[in-house]
Amino acid sequence: MRNKTDDGLSALWPYPQWVAHRCGGKLAPENTLAGFDACVRHGYRMVEFDAKLSSDNQTFLLHDDTLDRTTNGRGDAAKQTWAHLAVLDAGSWFDRRFAGEHLPTLADAAARCERDGLAANIEIKPCPGRDALTGELVAAVALSLWRSQTPLLSSFSFDALAAARAAAPHLPRGMLFDEVPGDWRRIVGELQCVSLHADHRHLTQPLIDEIHAAGLRVLAYTVNDPVRARQLVQWGVDMICTDRLDLIGANALS
Repeated sequence: MRNKTDDGLSALWPYPQWVAHRCGGKLAPENTLAGFDACVRHGYRMVEFDAKLSSDNQTFLLHDDTLDRTTNGRGDAAKQTWAHLAVLDAGSWFDRRFAGEHLPTLADAAARCERDGLAANIEIKPCPGRDALTGELVAAVALSLWRSQTPLLSSFSFDALAAARAAAPHLPRGMLFDEVPGDWRRIVGELQCVSLHADHRHLTQPLIDEIHAAGLRVLAYTVNDPVRARQLVQWGVDMICTDRLDLIGANALS
């Protein structure tokens, strides 16, 4: 029996309100261990990052389908072996101070979360045509690696999240949307989600109330304006994902 509060939600929600987008937001190269350092430095207790597969099915952190924007590599990430990806520079594009920063594996991310006491929102980010396999392997690896704090899995891909549910049914799931569709109840119900994650620009007080009434938590992304963050807090949003770790958070908004 789930313990309920007056609003119908579980009282045992384990995740912090403030979530660092792509590990370090605008303060470090995204999806790198340097981003974890920035998260900790600014007092954040939860990170969000993107996980995908190499051609030989290593789980690693990267947002884009291609390597060009955030590494010194080129082309499709899904066509490269981990041996090739592991030596790429994933920091210089952001600032030369981060030259030599590498793409972390999901195991690297788990170790850093364990070391620093961080909760994790793992966004399953499949390359085209690899939705189910990515969801299955990311969930299986997460299940085997995380010990202290259960990670929250999320994805824009229904198929990836469905495969994650099959591989690790006890790991909590959140469905990602841009604008929340009219049939969101059906989608999150089929996936047995615990949370709904949406672009904050499409969230309203009545919609948040509806989602809460359905027994789900709400994550708003990517909120970089402190005024908007305060409004969302007043509306009852459960988690706010931000790039501006220096401007938004428990200390910054107190």
